[in-house]
Amino acid sequence: MKVNILGFTVDLSKPIDISIPLSNTDQNPIAWYIEKPEIAPVRFGDWVGKVSEGSSTNFNNIFFNPHGHGTHTECLGHITRDFYSINQCLKQFFFMAELISVQPKEVDGDGVITKESLEVAFQNTRHDSIGAIVIRTLPNEEAKQHKNYSKTNPPYLEEAAATYLREMGVEHLLIDLPSVDREEDEGRLVSHKAFWKVTNVNELNADARLHCTITEMIYVADSVQDGSYLLNLQIASFENDASPSKPVLYRMEKK
Repeated sequence: MKVNILGFTVDLSKPIDISIPLSNTDQNPIAWYIEKPEIAPVRFGDWVGKVSEGSSTNFNNIFFNPHGHGTHTECLGHITRDFYSINQCLKQFFFMAELISVQPKEVDGDGVITKESLEVAFQNTRHDSIGAIVIRTLPNEEAKQHKNYSKTNPPYLEEAAATYLREMGVEHLLIDLPSVDREEDEGRLVSHKAFWKVTNVNELNADARLHCTITEMIYVADSVQDGSYLLNLQIASFENDASPSKPVLYRMEKK
């Protein structure tokens, strides 16, 4: 189960799942002022799609929002007038990735991930081959997996930090927050726009980064060390701007 990549050994039998499971319980994380997901059996009159209630199968409907109910991956269609699908934009699923831990800085009462903090974190990374960056914010509370973020003004990326990642060649940004932008920013979404290089949401500019993605609401346990990983970015095949996702890391060891 081991493969060799660019002088590194990757053990595919040791996956590190950094997604948060979606459930219909109060343990499910929530953002953007919505209620928890709904998972319930289909009902046709007296028939209930549940084996424990006499059906031959469990047959559930699921109602959820990918942006507000857990780990999700989005494309620039999240902020454009015209429709772009994550299923059409994301066509490759394995990437070289760097996991970094960053302490947001207090700026005017907000927790902000600054360009300077990313520059420091990048000092020990392999700049030549970063396709994806995984940002773990500090302190790394276990509550991230269950928190209701609505109306809490969580930390976010400053625009200069998102621009820095783009200029570093990062194509896939993963973060353990509900958004790379401020919870209430009057719809500016400056970090989304900076990372995707979207300058016109009404008529998409030719140099916008269609193939790039942002993944939010991940969780990376403290036991996972900063460093180089192989990332498998798994999505469901939704024709939507975003999909629930299952990013999986594999540690890369020098041969």
